[in-house]
Amino acid sequence: MPNLNVAVLGCAGYAKTIGKEGTQSDVILYNLKKGEDTVTLIEPVKYPEKLAPLFYTASMADYAIIVVDGITAEFGETVLMADCAGIISGCIILRNYIDKSQIAPLIKGTVLENYEFSEDDPIFLREMLLKEAASLELSKDDSPGTVSIDHHFNVKGIGTVILGTVVKGTIKVHDSLNVLPDEKTAQLRSIQKHDDDFSDAHAGDRVGLALKNISADDLDRGFVLTTDDNVKYTDTFSGEADIVKYWSAPIEAGMVIHLGHWMQYVSGRIESVSGNDPKKPEITLKLDKNIVYLPGDRAVIHQLDSGKLRVMGTVNLK
Repeated sequence: MPNLNVAVLGCAGYAKTIGKEGTQSDVILYNLKKGEDTVTLIEPVKYPEKLAPLFYTASMADYAIIVVDGITAEFGETVLMADCAGIISGCIILRNYIDKSQIAPLIKGTVLENYEFSEDDPIFLREMLLKEAASLELSKDDSPGTVSIDHHFNVKGIGTVILGTVVKGTIKVHDSLNVLPDEKTAQLRSIQKHDDDFSDAHAGDRVGLALKNISADDLDRGFVLTTDDNVKYTDTFSGEADIVKYWSAPIEAGMVIHLGHWMQYVSGRIESVSGNDPKKPEITLKLDKNIVYLPGDRAVIHQLDSGKLRVMGTVNLK
């Protein structure tokens, strides 16, 4: 069965009431498993002080649990991050006597408008998420596979191991994988999903991969393993931006931004801006290092010096 990746946002530590704690860095992964049904819960660490962990969490997820303890700037930023990341499915938990009518204007026009409201009950949530995972259909996409790396390390007796998510297609044991953006090659020795061995993995799966012919020191978070020749990388590109409705500052050449895509979070500048619609300008970006993507993907633009709202919008990658 496929895995359900769940962003748990709004209340630090909430995911530990639902799943078993696993890997921890600037995001914490929690695991939930019943038979063949598996759920990975992801929480950001040190948000709101740091924005990147919130982006990483949202980027990894295809379902979100939004816990609302107060109507704050952080809640608004979380709503916009979930919307820009395109997490179309999820639920909202209201606490501290907050009413639906209080958040309705803030989620209108975002993906959260279609989320269900849920009980604040870990047992209920655990069963609901497992049911949601069981309802997922196994991907039939046997096209070349792509994996985004979020953690990497050496394991004694095994060698180089990465943790990541299959973002598209299918990977198989013994595949020769292009390692981008560094143009290296690695061989896929083995695949694990929730500590069980498999011969293949599909879009949405959380995987641990053992690799040959490459060292963990040659890898970094955000690197991509792929058999797909359509995957590109560049540090300069143009595309149409979609600026969030709450963003009031002008979009100008020279503005320092961070671009987030998959597990990449890259600094850069806006080189040029054109077009008549300030909410949908055509922009050219020059990044400080290459970003890996598939043509047609959408990336999230962040502006860290903008005050309370740091999620600027999205841009289509050509």
